Amino acid sequence: MSEIEQAPPGVDGTVPSPARMYDYILGGSANFAVDREAVEKVRAQMPDLEDAAWANRGFLQRSVRWLAEQGIRQFIDIGAGLPTGNNTHDAVQKVAPDARILYVDNDPMVAAHAKTLLEGASGTAFITADFRDPEGLLGHEKTRAMIDFSRPVGLLLVTVTHFVPDEEDPWGLVRRYVSRLAPGSYLALSAITSERQIDRAVDTVKSVYAGSSSPGGFPRSRAEIERYFTGLEIVPPYEGAPAEVCHVGQWGAVDADDANTDGSRWGYCAVARKTA
Repeated sequence: MSEIEQAPPGVDGTVPSPARMYDYILGGSANFAVDREAVEKVRAQMPDLEDAAWANRGFLQRSVRWLAEQGIRQFIDIGAGLPTGNNTHDAVQKVAPDARILYVDNDPMVAAHAKTLLEGASGTAFITADFRDPEGLLGHEKTRAMIDFSRPVGLLLVTVTHFVPDEEDPWGLVRRYVSRLAPGSYLALSAITSERQIDRAVDTVKSVYAGSSSPGGFPRSRAEIERYFTGLEIVPPYEGAPAEVCHVGQWGAVDADDANTDGSRWGYCAVARKTA
């Protein structure tokens, strides 16, 4: 039986999926040949692809652990992807076993994978929803059951916003989410950039993702990524650093210079607190 025939109901195994591509890059098994072929096209022009993916993954894991250490006990992970291992609940619940994590994605393969991956994982839930629909996502019955919006929340938007073109105003979408959060909540966000990258690599990334199930691939400048944190208090990303965005590998790093690899420079990130 072919991989496409084995695809869960509602999953198109003939079109590459960003979530499945990410899973493949990270060494997972929830992907198809079409996803692997798409990744290899990118890798041919971007040899530091794995480095970039793991640097971003490291940002997620270090930032959520830090948020748990600050007392955050409920998280919304939008565009989660749910690769095979080392997900948000794995990192958070090592610090706070009682923490609750709501995973969100609009990919049907992620939904099917979540049933198995989260089976027996306490304090977790998954919903199928789209980042571009804040009201529907935040008003979902599972969201209301899992998240107490009168208390601080950790909102995770890790490599999500670059799937939204400028004309759909990703900055406004982020503001709509943040406006629903209680003071003391945090936004952890990373996004890809094309700054100081080779044009052919950037063009290949754009082309491959344009043909995926979630057309996107809109890399942005540091200044554009900083706009996501307008009105929020950015926390210093590592000891001795100014409170500003940094490359993804540097956040929470023991040696920020050593962590600022070629792959790390494909993305900017920050964690910021809502003070009022």
